[in-house]
Amino acid sequence: MIERALIVGLGQIGCGYDVADPDLTRAQTHARALASHPAFSLVGGVDPDSQHRGRFSEAYGLPAWPTLETALAVTRPTVAVVATPTAAHAATVEQLLATDGVRSILCEKPLADTTIEAQRLVEVCRAHACQLVVNYMRRCEPGAIEVRNRIADGRIATPLKAVVWYSKGLIHNGSHFHNLLEFWCGRATDIRVLAPGRRLVSGDREPDVQVTYPSGSAVFLAAREECFSHYTIELVAPNGRLRYEQGGARIVWQAAIEDPDFDGYRMLAPMGEELPTGMHRSQWHVADHWARRLNGQASDICSGEDALRTLELLLQDDTAA
Repeated sequence: MIERALIVGLGQIGCGYDVADPDLTRAQTHARALASHPAFSLVGGVDPDSQHRGRFSEAYGLPAWPTLETALAVTRPTVAVVATPTAAHAATVEQLLATDGVRSILCEKPLADTTIEAQRLVEVCRAHACQLVVNYMRRCEPGAIEVRNRIADGRIATPLKAVVWYSKGLIHNGSHFHNLLEFWCGRATDIRVLAPGRRLVSGDREPDVQVTYPSGSAVFLAAREECFSHYTIELVAPNGRLRYEQGGARIVWQAAIEDPDFDGYRMLAPMGEELPTGMHRSQWHVADHWARRLNGQASDICSGEDALRTLELLLQDDTAA
């Protein structure tokens, strides 16, 4: 079955990031991913901004509407992407669910601004028998999946310790890396604030925190986005070190080896193993795992329930409130 896909919100992640990129093997927006994936037929977009609508229509030869009501009446989608501002997620999802035929919704992260609203979103989708998935894209990327597999089978030994650098808010960006670490290391059991950090204009916070997982622990440190983007994870294992760099565009494993100069000592191998990654096609991988979920196949896409747990932990005891 080819899914009729509608995108609600045609900003950067909806359409903008790669619209001018001539390399069609890249897919860093929902529009390009859904337009190129064989499981989906992109039928249109929705955005109140006329420039966003024009950009989308020019790039994909498809209509775009200023209101969701009109788009639903014309396109009758079976699946939809919600890429609106976070505060509008709930209203958008409820409007989609009021229409017969929408059987799955891919929502941008974070799911909501509060745990109460996120719980409501999960419950209302469940009540309508609509699959809710959330765009924590890194867990669908082949390099990140390979890391998960290596931890699971012991090629990367545990317990693990990690240092994570994030910026632009713990909820809006840091949650990407917490969600990824839960994918690798299991559901978090504890969070502790090390420093409260600053409050952003968005209302999000940038605290330094320590999070405990079944397979280890991680310290999250806030960088300043206005200086430069810095999204990395350094994962130290008993048998080596993993460097997850440039937001996941580069993943390097350095195994621990015997020190050739000092008996009884071990060191990291000078030459690391580069793991193949697919971050240049991040949204295509999300679409692919979404298609698998829709077809009842094994999928690593983040469920609404998993995204809710991510939000519940990071908002615990007003960590980022």
